[in-house]
Amino acid sequence: MVLKLSFACWDYDRMKAIEDGRVRPEGIELTFLNYRVEETFFRQLRFQEFDVSELSLSSYVLTLGQENPPFIALPVFPSRFFRHQSMYINSNSSISKPEDLKGKKVGIPEYQMTAPVWQRGIIEEEYDVPINSMHYHVGAIEPSEIERISKVPHSLPPDVKVTPIERGKNLSQMLEDGEIDAIFSATRPSSFDRSPDVTRLFPDFKKVEADYYQRTKIFPIMHVVAIKRSVYEANPWIAKTLTKAFAQSLEMAYEPLRERAALRYILPWLEDHVEETQKLMGDDSRWWKDGFAENKHVIEKFLEYSYNQGLAKRKYKAEELFAPNTLESFVL
Repeated sequence: MVLKLSFACWDYDRMKAIEDGRVRPEGIELTFLNYRVEETFFRQLRFQEFDVSELSLSSYVLTLGQENPPFIALPVFPSRFFRHQSMYINSNSSISKPEDLKGKKVGIPEYQMTAPVWQRGIIEEEYDVPINSMHYHVGAIEPSEIERISKVPHSLPPDVKVTPIERGKNLSQMLEDGEIDAIFSATRPSSFDRSPDVTRLFPDFKKVEADYYQRTKIFPIMHVVAIKRSVYEANPWIAKTLTKAFAQSLEMAYEPLRERAALRYILPWLEDHVEETQKLMGDDSRWWKDGFAENKHVIEKFLEYSYNQGLAKRKYKAEELFAPNTLESFVL
């Protein structure tokens, strides 16, 4: 008997083989629902519409503090991103280095959002800028976005100032106008493209991020794949089966990057980028790695940040996030 499950996720290259059916989890008929991340997160966290879905790492960790945690994760990470490049400043705000953020007004979409959790943690740990030394202004990045409302309830530390922006305003314009000094986000504010005053905190972000990785071996995780706990508890075998299928799909994503007869992607110097990335991050020719053991140090660092920033109710162990039968690595 085949188990039918729905799976909501964006159509990343590492998920393409799952989406188009080249990889089929054994004993599972998986219906792939291609939604952008904000829609998936909202529908899953508010209404639990899908059997399996991509989820914000930060939001998922917050759900673990609920009386009956609704999800259990797999060590599968569809989204990862170095976040130094996503910190923007107004050049008139007397900010020339990260340490100058002390006392500044920083716009963020949501306090609990994964990207700002990483960014605040990195700024504090690497540049000695305490989290409570900045004043956070929360709201939409762009005027086209709906009002940002935290999808998972959470508390705030008493010494951290978080202020919602006025209705009708947006962080991108506020940064351009100098009403705030910086933005920590996942997306690039449109004011970066139109205003000479809006620049990156780290103009040489690629060098900074490469140095960060060389020192820490951390490639920040943004999202996990999570199963509704009720579905998992009724069918615990699916955690291992799905993890294996996702590993196969990830492996197949490398194939077009190695193709040399014709370019599969519209990047003229793709080969150079692949070689550069592999030299820095790919000790075995693979730089994007799922699996618990390979990523335990990354998860532990995020959990440290989440707890220190007043989000997680306690400092979880990395093992507590994932289905027990997915913690051991296996060979495909």
